[in-house]
Amino acid sequence: MISGRPKRRWHTPTYLSAVGPGLVTGAADDDPSGIATYAQAGATYGYALLWPVVLAWPFLTAFQFTCAEIARVTGKGLAANLTAHLPRPAVWGVVMLLLGANIFNIASDIAAMGEAARLVTGWNRQALMVGFALFSLGLQVFVPYHRYVGLLKWLTVSLFAYVGVVLVAGVPWTAFLAGLWPSLPVGSATTVVAILGTTISPYLFFWQSAQEVEEMQLHRRVPLFQRPRGAAHELTRLAFDSGAGFLVTMVISLCIIAATAATLHGTGGATITTAAEAAAALRPVAGDFAFALFALGIIGTGLLAVPVLAGSAAYALSEAMGWRAGLELKPREAAGFYGVIALSVVVALAIDLAGIDAMQALFWTAVINGLVAVPVMVAIMALASRRAVMGRFRVRSAQGLLGWGAVLLMAGAAAAMMLA
Repeated sequence: MISGRPKRRWHTPTYLSAVGPGLVTGAADDDPSGIATYAQAGATYGYALLWPVVLAWPFLTAFQFTCAEIARVTGKGLAANLTAHLPRPAVWGVVMLLLGANIFNIASDIAAMGEAARLVTGWNRQALMVGFALFSLGLQVFVPYHRYVGLLKWLTVSLFAYVGVVLVAGVPWTAFLAGLWPSLPVGSATTVVAILGTTISPYLFFWQSAQEVEEMQLHRRVPLFQRPRGAAHELTRLAFDSGAGFLVTMVISLCIIAATAATLHGTGGATITTAAEAAAALRPVAGDFAFALFALGIIGTGLLAVPVLAGSAAYALSEAMGWRAGLELKPREAAGFYGVIALSVVVALAIDLAGIDAMQALFWTAVINGLVAVPVMVAIMALASRRAVMGRFRVRSAQGLLGWGAVLLMAGAAAAMMLA
């Protein structure tokens, strides 16, 4: 009999064998809502707000690792675990907050993709929005998970368009490095919360845990709670996957802030409120190539983020209701699950087509996510710390400190915004 928590012998898996839900989750973090937030931070405050992105990375990595570990240990997603161990009204509150925030985030992302595509092609924005929404919904409903996840991984390549923008923009690296040192320019508290809110977002927690369950079912893996023998390898894989995925999102986020700081700060670009406006503002300053890269990045990340947003809400609600859930299942096998996905996308598209300016809400969506994240994160850490849920794998030591540190970071940022 094995006593105590198994020692984590850190193997060195190859990237291709270890990469999984963490890469897609991390990449989806840089959605058009996030792009708008980072672009506004760079345009308004220059390089001064690079530091919150770097500060968030170790905390977010540890927290996402904890979410994935909960799923790998128990064989169930976050909402299913929350439903089993916490009061049902609290669970429903979390799930409804998640669903509402995700629908508005999807609306914002669809609007941003439509506007970015219009800038590039000159086509009708409403028609483009409908096309993007139906394309994303069709892939989720009709393509099985084992094929669909491969497409999502390829879409992460679109993020590297922003590395190209930085190379074109001519960033002064001395100013960039100075921006990594914490400072709080006057009036920037809300922007700091927005940066943290778009970096540490509730939908990421539910998506990564649900995808870990999908991977377990696809490869017929047994929960570690039942069979801890393979724990060292599996926990190493989860740590590598989470760390690598969110290292990518940190680098891309820094690139977006740096690119807009180098090109738009002090030129009138400080008034931008959407990712598409940032792309348009880049054109006269940095040229057509930077504009095209920025706009194509919006479209690629939107196609990646919309299914993650809709899927995370569907997983959470389905698990709370006890419905069958999974992208590997056919629609007739999981009608409720796919119904939530369809409802989320259709309602979001209706918001856009009704003339409600979801694009103006891009920045505030990130702020809302930052506020919603706090109670959700408290509930998740309470789960991860309970022996009844995690057994010998309950969160302790450095992982626990970083996990609860992430909660305090978000709570402190939200409090700072309220007092500003």
